Amino acid sequence: MTSRGAELRELLEAPEILIFPGIFDGYSARIVEQAGFKAGTISGAGVSESHLGWADRGIMSFKDNLNAVRDIAGCTDLLLMADADTGYGNAMNVHFTVRAFEQAGVHGISIEDQISPKRCGHMKGKDVIPMAEAADKIRAAVDARRSDDFLIRARTDAAAPNGIDDAIERLNAYAEAGADCLFADALLTKEDIAKVASSIPKPLFVNMGFGIRSRPTTPLIGPKDLQELGVGAVSYPRLLTSAALSGMLKAMEVFKSEVVENNGTPDRPELMVAFDDLNALTGIDFLDALEAEYASRGDA
Repeated sequence: MTSRGAELRELLEAPEILIFPGIFDGYSARIVEQAGFKAGTISGAGVSESHLGWADRGIMSFKDNLNAVRDIAGCTDLLLMADADTGYGNAMNVHFTVRAFEQAGVHGISIEDQISPKRCGHMKGKDVIPMAEAADKIRAAVDARRSDDFLIRARTDAAAPNGIDDAIERLNAYAEAGADCLFADALLTKEDIAKVASSIPKPLFVNMGFGIRSRPTTPLIGPKDLQELGVGAVSYPRLLTSAALSGMLKAMEVFKSEVVENNGTPDRPELMVAFDDLNALTGIDFLDALEAEYASRGDA
């Protein structure tokens, strides 16, 4: 029987690009699964922002992240990649990070080469640790996993501080250390994406984020076009976090003006999911069936 990790590896190595919507809690995981996607990426930024209320600047601890990841893995059948940030220390710490995330029920993790405290890949002020030290972390991660089907994704943030050639050199070193797939963050042009994809031996991940509405970042490119550039997988880590925040801001604006200030009612179905739909999304039918299966029948 094929393991879930092997299934994820097979999808990554297929000719078609694999799409990973970003998730950050139970709601988002269930929405992505309900929409028919096979895989999801647990956004470290999304977990930090939604669970802790702090921007992605290294505030979230190993345990904060692990607990959130375990909860998400427990409510979905998606193939999951988790964000293990910098591995929470040196190569020795990475060993225990990998063991913990594998046991939590995800099917792979990402480890990046930023200095600590790390920050969102599109924030200013990034820097990276020496390449040899980062490669040792990847080697430790590969050695620590209990199953070869638990995927190790090596991420480099070197393009911004050091240039595209250093990013490529690092990704090749991480592949040699045993990484199953590779991720170059904050590539700024289509040409850079194509150059990286053609210069590495493992599937390349890229992120699609906010685009030029925010600040110079990876250009927004359609998945089929990314596939033509040689990209193996694309993640959209900020899609649902930003959509959820937008919805909550709109709802709170209406609540304050119509309910609090004008004595109205929050009867705005275009802003809120119906109670029955919320329960359906979060597994009420399964819970009802489970309760009915084991309910006491009053037998003497």
